[in-house]
Amino acid sequence: MSSGTAKAELKPIAPARVRGSGAQTVYERVRQAILDLTLEPGSPLDEVQLSEQFDMSRTPIREALVRLVAEGLATTLPNRNTIVSAIDFVRLPVYFEALTLMYRVTTRGAAVHRSEDDLTRISGFKDAYAAAVEAREALAMIQANRDFHVAIAEAGGNVYFTQLFSRLLDEGRRILRLYYQSFDDKLPRQYVDEHEGIVAAIVAQDADLADDLAAGHAAQIVRQIQSYIARDTSARLSLKGMHR
Repeated sequence: MSSGTAKAELKPIAPARVRGSGAQTVYERVRQAILDLTLEPGSPLDEVQLSEQFDMSRTPIREALVRLVAEGLATTLPNRNTIVSAIDFVRLPVYFEALTLMYRVTTRGAAVHRSEDDLTRISGFKDAYAAAVEAREALAMIQANRDFHVAIAEAGGNVYFTQLFSRLLDEGRRILRLYYQSFDDKLPRQYVDEHEGIVAAIVAQDADLADDLAAGHAAQIVRQIQSYIARDTSARLSLKGMHR
């Protein structure tokens, strides 16, 4: 499901002039564009074009690209060009396994350790997600969903779980964006209801129920994404066969 080539035109991803933040600004802006698919898999990340776009020297651009390559979001080719990394569908089963575990352990931890301030933050992100679903704003849905689950992880108090879960959620944003597109960004109410159930279990400090609800929430997301990928793959194979 990769698209674009190293020779394709670089899409605009930020205001033409950004001053004062250097490599961090470039890193954050390009990373966001990759995660929300503004820059599609295979899109070029050309140092010269980015330097002009951000009105910066090539040194901070190069530093930002090195960080993106280290995170697996960008790939340096043998000819030293850099492109947006392809989505690795082969590794999805082990990704889903790790994601499901983090859903469960962080939600259970939140039910045990949450404070009133934690509940306020979690509920705020829950409401933001519901509003984004109602408005059919996919990028806002993805961001609010991430913030919701990271807030739950933070409430559990284990910084290692929070860091790992944050990275997994970020890695999954491109897949989630493709999946939301399959709904034409009109998500079923089920997603909002499941978030509300999880919050209620955390409020009640029912760790077992929180664990069960998180496991079910993760399982249905995994099933839906796997189903979407299977349908998309079948459709592409059928189209390919028609052109033989």
